[in-house]
Amino acid sequence: MRARDIMSRPVVSVDTRSTVRDAVTVLTEHGFAAVPVVDEGDRVVGIFSESDGLRAGHRREDPVTSAMTSSVEVAAPDTDIATIAERMLAQRLRSLPVVEEGLLVGIVARRDLLRTMIRADDVITANVRGLLDQYAGSRRHWEVTVADGQVTVTGDFADTAERSLVAALVRTVGGVSAVTLGVDVPARIGWDD
Repeated sequence: MRARDIMSRPVVSVDTRSTVRDAVTVLTEHGFAAVPVVDEGDRVVGIFSESDGLRAGHRREDPVTSAMTSSVEVAAPDTDIATIAERMLAQRLRSLPVVEEGLLVGIVARRDLLRTMIRADDVITANVRGLLDQYAGSRRHWEVTVADGQVTVTGDFADTAERSLVAALVRTVGGVSAVTLGVDVPARIGWDD
């Protein structure tokens, strides 16, 4: 799994014109441990954490830039979640902004990583089946199996376009790491014994 599979979006952030009070308000109202600080171009320039808020003390009207942590660790959307977990543990981070081409596109918090531990294959299976049922309606004719987030869909497909569509639909389900499409092989009936 990659950062893009588990990150929260849209991201709640504060901008460089915000005050410490504004940032603390965002933290407390949303229950966040940290919030990214972005410039006018939506580029991450810092992160404001609960610790930064406590250190700021009574300087509530100071700019958030005076209390934020400027050296920000970020991840790309395709960063493996094991790498993210290692970096968060090693640097004692509670969340990690996800940046693509310099722009803030998501954030991964510890709870996002923890959710992956309980995202069982049967939940993925149920979500994929529900999505395919929604697409196919009463003509459901696919078998879905999931092992470690790798989904296999077997059955009859109308054509190449439907195969591509089914694969794309399955990839939208959280926790899916790979998609394989197969064709059912009919039971062999013959006289060659």
